Amino acid sequence: MASKLLRAVVLGPPGSGKGTVCERIARSFGLQHLSSGQFLRESLGGGGEAGALAQQYLERGLLVPDHVITRVMMAELEKRREQHWLLDGFPRTLGQAQALDGICQLDLVISLNIPFETLKDRLSARWVHPGSGRVYNMDFNPPHSQGVDDLTGEPLVQRDEDRPEAVAARLRKYKDAAKPVIELYKSRGILHSFSGTETNKIWPYVYSLLSSRIPPILSEEEH
Repeated sequence: MASKLLRAVVLGPPGSGKGTVCERIARSFGLQHLSSGQFLRESLGGGGEAGALAQQYLERGLLVPDHVITRVMMAELEKRREQHWLLDGFPRTLGQAQALDGICQLDLVISLNIPFETLKDRLSARWVHPGSGRVYNMDFNPPHSQGVDDLTGEPLVQRDEDRPEAVAARLRKYKDAAKPVIELYKSRGILHSFSGTETNKIWPYVYSLLSSRIPPILSEEEH
């Protein structure tokens, strides 16, 4: 393992495959994959102040605001000061990026650029297991049995935000919020952008970039 701690972020719109890329990086390079969605779900049952606050918004059918997600993430990152990690789903806004600056210095930011039509198709085919957050895509990652989760057998749902009529607005909202974040990291010289329509074709370039910073523990093909 490299002596210097590696702190990296993967940015990408909903449906860009950033979760898959993060999982491959985590396995190939021994980095902890820190998902904001996962931490938010865990915080709801954890009895902490931020989790209780998030629960109040969710119970009213509202999106959890930035400052609450930031508090959840800061608490988790404080516990991992001596670890290599990879952030997935955070920061999404300039305010979150500035909060992150307060506790660490990023080494690497990977931005996934996927065409709008590809994102729209992927999101509209996406179904989720609410309890775990497991995501299925009916086109290229369907469940073993139609409409149910592989591990629990519980029903899958299509979130309102993944319905075709909501996807375009959601992608525009992401783009508006992410633009200043991308500009910030670009100005620091740590942003690396990868474009394409297939994760498998983008992956070798991402692997090569990470390999120049930290020794891999798996070969590119073993991911």
